[in-house]
Amino acid sequence: MKRRQFIAMLGSVAAWPLAARAQQPTAQPSIGFLSTRSPEEAAIHTGAFRRGLEEMGFAEGRTVAVEYRWARGDYSQLPAFAADLLSRPLSLIVATGDPAAHAAKAADVAVPLVFVVGQDPVQSGLVASMNRPGMATGVNFFTGDLGGKRLEFLCAMVPSARLVGLLLNPSFGAQAVDQFRRSVASAAQLLGRELVVQEAATDAEIDAGFTLLVKAGVTALLVQNDPFFDSRRSQIVALSSRHRLPGIFHIREFPANGGLMSYGASLADTYRQVGVYAGKILRGAKPDDLPVLRPTKFELVINMRTARTLGLAVPQPILIAADELIE
Repeated sequence: MKRRQFIAMLGSVAAWPLAARAQQPTAQPSIGFLSTRSPEEAAIHTGAFRRGLEEMGFAEGRTVAVEYRWARGDYSQLPAFAADLLSRPLSLIVATGDPAAHAAKAADVAVPLVFVVGQDPVQSGLVASMNRPGMATGVNFFTGDLGGKRLEFLCAMVPSARLVGLLLNPSFGAQAVDQFRRSVASAAQLLGRELVVQEAATDAEIDAGFTLLVKAGVTALLVQNDPFFDSRRSQIVALSSRHRLPGIFHIREFPANGGLMSYGASLADTYRQVGVYAGKILRGAKPDDLPVLRPTKFELVINMRTARTLGLAVPQPILIAADELIE
């Protein structure tokens, strides 16, 4: 071998490690996803979250990793899940549901936090302000303030209902539950209706609660906006059907599953917006520069088949006001 060829070969061999290092892929950003719900029940919404990420150029499993922790309606697990996620090298954490957001906040989040919550995040202490939220931002689903309006729609749908049941979850947070109870009670007084309040925080308590409400003579039901009740949607809809109890809920997934009606913002679009915000932060945006969003459109959804099964004639004003009629 000629001397010049030998020297060239040595140079190329020396360059191999450097070239190999240069060709190695960079580490993917990682998102911690802390949810109050269960993966099966929330599938449509986590799918919307992924679509939001994709709008910002991130595909789960290819350009971003997501670590999921599901409380399945058991809020007591959230602090441990939050601590576990935050012990990992995350780029940011997403928290869905008020209890999850507060668990992440209490765990002293060292990375940006993107949340979806139903209660006012300023009043609850999650952020300093809606416009300059600090290290945490997201979407205020703005559903807890609509209890009175839901009762109004329910009474229009079931005008004979003088005694209305109100199902609450005490584990959701004393302040939020009390505020919701008072707003619905105020609306009931204006509408000339009497409320029967029933609390439930477990599957067994939901079953027992329906039995007690029916024994008390209620003929219509309003269910609090709460991730635990969302995760038990099939159970609640089945009990409503069994007891022939017309109910109103806060998201369209309830009437889509056979419940009577719902009034509120689109939860799927809210999760999509959370995905977009997460993607923006991964691209370098600061949470403090991303104002907390609030929905501007609320939809009234009615399951017409359920209405017929319950022997309800949908009043013309309700038909006109409805955004979606499910046949």
